[in-house]
Amino acid sequence: MALAIAGAGICAQPLVANQADAAGSSRIKDLVDIEGVRENQLVGYGLVVGLNGTGDSLNNAPFTRQSLQAMLERLGVNTRDATLRTENVAAVMVTANLPPFGTQGSRIDVTVSALGDSDSLQGGTLLVTPLLAADGEIYAVAQGAVAIAGFSAEGQAATITRGVPTVGRISNGATIEREILFSLDELDTLRLALRNPDLTTARRIATTINDFVGAGTADLVDPGTVRIRPLADGKTSFVELLTDIEQLRIEPDMPAKVVIDEQSGIIVMGSDVRVSTVAIAQGNLTVSVTESPVVDQPPPLTDGQTITVPRTEVGVDDENTNRLAIVSNGISLQDLVDGLNALGVGPRDLIAILQAIKAAGALQAEIEVM
Repeated sequence: MALAIAGAGICAQPLVANQADAAGSSRIKDLVDIEGVRENQLVGYGLVVGLNGTGDSLNNAPFTRQSLQAMLERLGVNTRDATLRTENVAAVMVTANLPPFGTQGSRIDVTVSALGDSDSLQGGTLLVTPLLAADGEIYAVAQGAVAIAGFSAEGQAATITRGVPTVGRISNGATIEREILFSLDELDTLRLALRNPDLTTARRIATTINDFVGAGTADLVDPGTVRIRPLADGKTSFVELLTDIEQLRIEPDMPAKVVIDEQSGIIVMGSDVRVSTVAIAQGNLTVSVTESPVVDQPPPLTDGQTITVPRTEVGVDDENTNRLAIVSNGISLQDLVDGLNALGVGPRDLIAILQAIKAAGALQAEIEVM
């Protein structure tokens, strides 16, 4: 996550000094997370009321009935022996992220998700819901009108649903009641965690920081961690130091990798993917069966019957026009894509071709199947 910190600079010269504006360069703040600066997940269970008959069926959702009875009892209404038939209440799970350095009294957004068989949360209002963290303590309290992006409408013979009407959001719907105490200045050393661990990228980050601030400020711990020590003057805090170094630019190094999502047919290849000399042939056998039934009616004023005569057309396409293609050694990513496109293959066939090239030992990259 990016950390936005304001503070006095430690160097009078502009940050762009001694830096090349490379096309692929990125700021250090966009490549790393800072030790201790993180979000915390909050969750709570509550009730949404005011629904127009789209709430939970109390017979099918006993937890909603129990929660409604418990809430009414806290308000002085006894419904233990009564039969509740309302459909204007829904049990929901409320989730939120407690941001780093969130102060008591500030507000955060919450997401409300139906837990029972509610049809829609449109027009509902979330009642006071405590939000707990993993330690079981309450850090925020949520309440407010639920806004949903989808809708659902139905009649006797048709139903239409757009989006997800059982999930909504309350902007600034929770108030932070407890802060997580954390101070950057109390740390002896500060660690930067790379979001994509890589030894070359981590070394470039450490070298850039040392060149800008001074030798010995940063050192490489492992491919995913760069450690920063406080300055020798004892006056510059970590907050001020981070203000300067987070704007430094480096060019991250990317591994040669091919990522494949077989479910959606998505293929992503890195710029360093290379292929050794290999010959590729691709072809599919396609069999199509088309049914075109013909209705045969008898002449007028006869005792004949109307019958349906089946008519089937079967076609076979073996794509015999495809030929063997040679992919040259060490070609670039653009040449590889152009060559595979020249074969006329789609994403599904391309996945099989890349896996076959890898099995042949000709693909100089890692394949990751999602």
